[in-house]
Amino acid sequence: MTTNPTAGRRPRVVIIGSGFGGLFAAQRLRKADVDITLIAKTGQHLFQPLLYQVATGIISEGEIAPPTRDILKKQKNATVILGEVVDIDLADRTVTSWLLGRESTFSYDHLIVAAGAGQSYFGNSQFSQFAPGMKTVDDALELRGRILGAFEMAEAATDPAEIDRLLTFVVVGAGPTGVEMAGQIAELARRTLRHNFRNIDPKSARVILLDAAPVVLPPFAPKLQENAAKQLRDIGVEIQLGAMVTGLDANGLDVKEGDTTRRITAATKIWAAGVQASPLGALLAQQCDVTVDRAGRVEVQPDLTLPGHPEVFVVGDMMSLDKLPGVAQVAIQGGRFAADRIKATVTGGKHKEKFEYFDKGSMATISRYKAVADLGKIKVTGFLAWTMWLLVHLVYIVGFKSRLTTTVSWIVSFLGKGRAQRVATQQQVYGRLALEKLGPDFEVAQTGGLHGSAADPVATGDPVTEHPAQRTVA
Repeated sequence: MTTNPTAGRRPRVVIIGSGFGGLFAAQRLRKADVDITLIAKTGQHLFQPLLYQVATGIISEGEIAPPTRDILKKQKNATVILGEVVDIDLADRTVTSWLLGRESTFSYDHLIVAAGAGQSYFGNSQFSQFAPGMKTVDDALELRGRILGAFEMAEAATDPAEIDRLLTFVVVGAGPTGVEMAGQIAELARRTLRHNFRNIDPKSARVILLDAAPVVLPPFAPKLQENAAKQLRDIGVEIQLGAMVTGLDANGLDVKEGDTTRRITAATKIWAAGVQASPLGALLAQQCDVTVDRAGRVEVQPDLTLPGHPEVFVVGDMMSLDKLPGVAQVAIQGGRFAADRIKATVTGGKHKEKFEYFDKGSMATISRYKAVADLGKIKVTGFLAWTMWLLVHLVYIVGFKSRLTTTVSWIVSFLGKGRAQRVATQQQVYGRLALEKLGPDFEVAQTGGLHGSAADPVATGDPVTEHPAQRTVA
């Protein structure tokens, strides 16, 4: 096993995750006298708040997922490693990652864990087969294929009941992601596709937004909740609240309201309800005697560290502190705070004793020219809120090229009626399910390698029977 750093070497900082927390921490350390290793499951920095626009054909995935290597190419003290972290040993100060059968171990002096969160199905993981979440580029591309494909199949269908099933879209979860997704599907059907078909009327599509909660946008002020609901209804979205999903399959879903259960027949279901922190949170908790909440977030100290491990910071969607929300700003500010603490430790300089989150407000877009913004004492709705939303999101998209192409795509979609990204393939729709069924053995088998190499036993062609995460992460 790799040993800890020895005297005379620059401090080694390992960052897990290339999301907002991980990337902004790495950038904050660009002038620090440290060596940074950033390990992430994907090679991109994903701007998650705009995934729904990829799913509905407004922008391309490349506009919101620039390569992490490209972002950090001029930062000489940063190395990017592609791989899934499957083990963290706090005692030995090592991190182990896995990439297509190859294990790598990295030592650290300081560790920032910013592995983010995935979709939570509240104990019903089988729902994911028919209701993709909204957490990855794969999710967005699959949903684009499912949404556009539903219209295509409806055009070819002759049975009225089947057409109704195909033209019914259900979004589960009435938080910002669900509200934005439902609004864009409604606008896609009623505006973009209205003259594209001959046998069906896309405007007849039903878009249903449902949630077990009693209101839409629970984190927002009541006035904005009411306004958002009105704007959604104005564009044809059906809002069904106090409705809990108890069953879900290819043809629809079962919804419980009070003591009664009813059936909604729908071909396309989108899951935007709930998140679950990376399983690395439970792994950390086991080693330092702290708890995780229902969402799998780790209870951290006021300075974002783990008890007894001042060298380990947990930030973003993985941390539980003062009931902070799982939003981008918490991750960004947490990543920067952790980086500043590390710089102060290295240089002996001053630093803040505890993390203080500055709430910049919340925003949600409904559709073209419609949005709500909660800026503390200031509540904004309609076109002004929509304009503010556009500007804020442009600021946080990484890279000038991405900002420019995103602006062009928005002009095409919002000022005109077209959507530039309407390509959908069967591979996008079924690829995720096929890979999950085949498992990690298939992935390793397709990569080849140095067969017979003693230095790399995994690459010899021997079958891989177990992904390390299955034995190291609870």
